[in-house]
Amino acid sequence: MTDIRIRAATRDDVAFLVDANAAMALETENKTLDRERLTRGVAAVFDAAGRGFYRIAERDGQAVGCLLVTFEWSDWRDGDWWWIQSVYVAPEARRYGVFRALYRDVETAAQATPRVVGLRLYVEWENARAQQTYAALGMEQEHYHLYARPFVALG
Repeated sequence: MTDIRIRAATRDDVAFLVDANAAMALETENKTLDRERLTRGVAAVFDAAGRGFYRIAERDGQAVGCLLVTFEWSDWRDGDWWWIQSVYVAPEARRYGVFRALYRDVETAAQATPRVVGLRLYVEWENARAQQTYAALGMEQEHYHLYARPFVALG
């Protein structure tokens, strides 16, 4: 496997990001996302920097992975948590350090950004492999349960 290069995503990456998000939703939650809505949602990140940013992992000039970082203000810590979301690595690129490279890139950027208080992500309860990966990167399981009240249905 050749070197993995991490870069900021641009509007030119919207098609890849949409494909990656759709594949991840189908694979992890057996959900088929509405591609028109998903395309608008991905593109909206590029319309307002306050929504977050995407990172792309490339191998041999081809996109093989991505993630989204969004922000959550913490009044307790007087700073932002960076949430890692929409993580996807193409099946043929898995187990070669693609996510690790993406994570390290975000971790480095977060540590260099004033008032970023840490990184968070959520993971399916059953996804033991991902949980092991996150722990190996130094992340700790928190004691919270996640609750939601969706107003928009997926699919």
